[in-house]
Amino acid sequence: MSWEHFDVEADVGVHAWGPSRAEAFARAAEGVFALVVPPAAVAATETREARAQGASPEALLVNWLNECLYVHEIEGFAVARVEVDTCRDDLVHGLLHGEPLDPARHPLGTIVKAVTHHHVEVAERDGRVDVRVVVDV
Repeated sequence: MSWEHFDVEADVGVHAWGPSRAEAFARAAEGVFALVVPPAAVAATETREARAQGASPEALLVNWLNECLYVHEIEGFAVARVEVDTCRDDLVHGLLHGEPLDPARHPLGTIVKAVTHHHVEVAERDGRVDVRVVVDV
């Protein structure tokens, strides 16, 4: 697991990391989705696409995560795993692996309203990329 949750007053933070920005963004999405439905309860039988643009790495991360949440909310899609195949300075694209949400099989966790720009961080340190976001719950 390359992500963890951290406490923020009235909200929840997600810290994720990886050897590349693409990997860190994928792990951040998994950390956000883990708040909604435990990934172990989800079978990766289908995929959905998500894509976002942003003028800075921080804006790109927030927009990406909100697009991922949009797929979950609008399509009723539970996510087990996230794969980012394109991550440029202004564009991120990836696949969400999961299945249609079934409340009888998928224990619902926290309702995530949105990912915020509050304390967002994208930083390269010691050969890895660390990202932090706060989600509004």
